[in-house]
Amino acid sequence: MLKYTIRRFAEMVFTLFIIASATFFLLAAVPGDPLADRADKLPENIRQNMYHKYGLDKPVLERYVITMRGMLQGDFGESVRMPGYDIQRLLSETLAPSARLGLQTILLGVGAGLLLGVLAAMCKGTWLDHAIVFFSVLMISVPTLVFGLLLQKYVAGELGLFPIIGWPKGKELWLGGWSYTVLPTLSGCFSYIATYSRLLKTSMLDVINQDYVLAARAKGLSEGQVVRRHILRNSFIPIITVLPMSVAFALTGSFFIEKVYAIPGFGRYFIEAVQTRDLSIVLGQTVLMAAVYVLVVFLVDILYTLVDPRIRVGGKA
Repeated sequence: MLKYTIRRFAEMVFTLFIIASATFFLLAAVPGDPLADRADKLPENIRQNMYHKYGLDKPVLERYVITMRGMLQGDFGESVRMPGYDIQRLLSETLAPSARLGLQTILLGVGAGLLLGVLAAMCKGTWLDHAIVFFSVLMISVPTLVFGLLLQKYVAGELGLFPIIGWPKGKELWLGGWSYTVLPTLSGCFSYIATYSRLLKTSMLDVINQDYVLAARAKGLSEGQVVRRHILRNSFIPIITVLPMSVAFALTGSFFIEKVYAIPGFGRYFIEAVQTRDLSIVLGQTVLMAAVYVLVVFLVDILYTLVDPRIRVGGKA
């Protein structure tokens, strides 16, 4: 177990290094630079000072070495678009709104999806099953951005039931201002409902036909006991695979939803940083998101052994 953990940790570090390097060189390959619009209108000496401040007057390889050295110390540099900001300050101001939105979306979307998946599997072939499948296909086919715009236009705009844009602040950041969070949460949860309802239904139908389920019924166990002890537990293995990645994605920001509803979160500022080629912010946010995803992949491997004791880390049965 220790050998496996050390190997996976080394793989995680190497993966983050590759992602950071690829992000840096892709941004450097884009024509122009983030200071071009502002610096061209300034006197030459001020222009040179600005390029020197952000290291943009140096060759690409030298900037790469400086950036990687700073990254190892947790310093990604100062924001070009927002002077005085760095990735640490940006995280302190944007992570909480993204985290709350992500938690609400996951709880509602995954909870409703799992419930509908169980109903569809246990009522296979009925009108309820067909209805759940139909709405699941519809929800997974329509982009999140479209749901957000439709809810914003009709529910908030025409009906006036909820605010069109905005997010709770101050003391209401975590447990208040619920009216601002309803539409963004609904916009993001539809895809989770569709994904998890279909995934759990498929997994349950596969498990229902296994020999150990038939044996459990033959022993005289009630249908509820069979479902709880044998069908659901073994059906959740695919869910364990997908769920941590969904949580990681939700917590690091929903790009389109935050943009549509003007939520000051992690995803919204990532889009703006990419649009303005704010190199330090894009690199910092990319590495952070990659670190979260890589860590989640490692945790999924450990969770496998808890859900199914037949699986052992390292491939040993």
